[in-house]
Amino acid sequence: MSLRVLVFVLLGFAAVAMPAYAAFNWIANSTIIQLGTLFAEKQVLYDRHRGLGALTREVALAEALAGSQAMRDWASDENNPSLRRRGIAELEHYRRSFADGSYFFVIDRSGNYYFNDAANSYAGDQFRYAVDAKNSRDAWYFTTKALGEGCHLNVDNDANLHVTKVWMNCVIRDGDTVLGVLGTGIDLSAFIQEVVNIPQIGVTSMFVDRHGQVQAHRDENLVDLASLAAETAGKRSIFSLVDNDDDRMRLRALMAEVASGTSLVRSTFVTVGGQQALAGIGYLDRLGWFNITLMDVDAIIDRRLFLPIGLLLVGVMGLVAFMLMMVFKQTVLDRLVRLEQVVHAARAGNFEPALGFGSGTRDEIGRLGRAFAEMAAVVDDNTRLLEARVSDRTRELQQLAFKDGQTGVLNRRGLAAVHAETASTTQYGLLLVDIDHFKLVNDNYGHAAGDIVVIEVVRRITGAIADRHTCARWGGDEFIVLLPDATPQMVRNAAESVLAAMGQLPVLLPDGREISMSVSIGACLAEKGDALEIVADMADAALYMAKSQGRDRLVVFDHQMQTRPLRA
Repeated sequence: MSLRVLVFVLLGFAAVAMPAYAAFNWIANSTIIQLGTLFAEKQVLYDRHRGLGALTREVALAEALAGSQAMRDWASDENNPSLRRRGIAELEHYRRSFADGSYFFVIDRSGNYYFNDAANSYAGDQFRYAVDAKNSRDAWYFTTKALGEGCHLNVDNDANLHVTKVWMNCVIRDGDTVLGVLGTGIDLSAFIQEVVNIPQIGVTSMFVDRHGQVQAHRDENLVDLASLAAETAGKRSIFSLVDNDDDRMRLRALMAEVASGTSLVRSTFVTVGGQQALAGIGYLDRLGWFNITLMDVDAIIDRRLFLPIGLLLVGVMGLVAFMLMMVFKQTVLDRLVRLEQVVHAARAGNFEPALGFGSGTRDEIGRLGRAFAEMAAVVDDNTRLLEARVSDRTRELQQLAFKDGQTGVLNRRGLAAVHAETASTTQYGLLLVDIDHFKLVNDNYGHAAGDIVVIEVVRRITGAIADRHTCARWGGDEFIVLLPDATPQMVRNAAESVLAAMGQLPVLLPDGREISMSVSIGACLAEKGDALEIVADMADAALYMAKSQGRDRLVVFDHQMQTRPLRA
């Protein structure tokens, strides 16, 4: 009888064990794939951050240099000695900030190539040679200038300079006209060591361009040198590394998906060298490259780690285990699922489900839920408080950045922002107001009295102009009034109102003394799009005439006046 019972037990055990084994094997494989996929995607994000760290800083510096007005002016008039000195000085200034310590600049009109390195080997002799469309070594330049404005990365072997670098080629344009190409580089061997050559078991990282050509890889034989100048056929690419066309099609589809911004990172299994590998794909939008990580999942996740779990499951199989699991599911798992949903909601910023989760039974999970609810309430309160403080601090910093601390009106930066908005839409008038004999006020009454006079002048100016007009402090005793949608008569009326406001009453000091004051005003009418510096120079010329004619008066700029250097 006992034998029969034993047989039935064994048969029942086998009947349960066989599907359980299949289920366990499926769960283990699924878990390995899920963990591998998660690891691949995290690895891509990590490599993306690691790779962008060094390059993004250099690209930002190169873009700032490409946007410099000094470089544009020199490229437009290369033979002007003054513009040449300014341009060289600007290049040398940025050279000291570049990690590589080098730069290049090609002026399109002449084709002249200027270069200096970290050792400052070419100081005073930055001109090296002239690029030639017939020279295959210079094909990179003519290919780059045909691209859109901005910076483009390329791994290039420059045979003229005997250097191999990752170049940041920034195209400078004036409308549709190419003025030149400038940039800097990072040594290829250091770049590979930093981004792709850190050893990780079962992980191979690389960067490829939009066509799939390998740009950075621990095997330098795979890197496509001069990728802009050469034909794409026959190159070593990510597509040549996989074994079949189906894998290539999946890679192309996933690359297109992450490049479109639909997903930040995607992964798929491909066959490389006869072995299955998990490929994680991310897109470095700023650089136009893809970060691809190939992972050997079996090398990273050892399947033998699941063996103890399998043995444990075999030991607890049976009807009793099944019933216990049902009870466990109802009393523990279902409640943990609810708690997990609450955690996910809290992670997304919604604390309402967490605040009401603490009610229910008083067992361990119930106490955990109540503790989490209390923590969520504290986090919610602190988050709201922090957001309020950040908002207040942001407003304070904006006030400090755009307003004059003494008078409360706009400073130069604030005026520049208002002017940019006004000048882009309409013509406008500008008044340059200067306090007459202000130095004598400081000398005779003291700087404290001078500060009182400055504040009173601002008060009278703002009281004399319309609400839609803008008053800003231009210098120590100089102020600018910006008049949108102005006509010549409106400019003159506004200036005369300011003059009248100044002559009404003397400024009364705290000790009872009085200071009579007047101002001189230079006015001009600007066209839509005129730069602030140009309009200020015209108003300054008119102000100079007002000063020379006896002060306490208005002079309106006309084009027969000559602008003069800024007054000391």
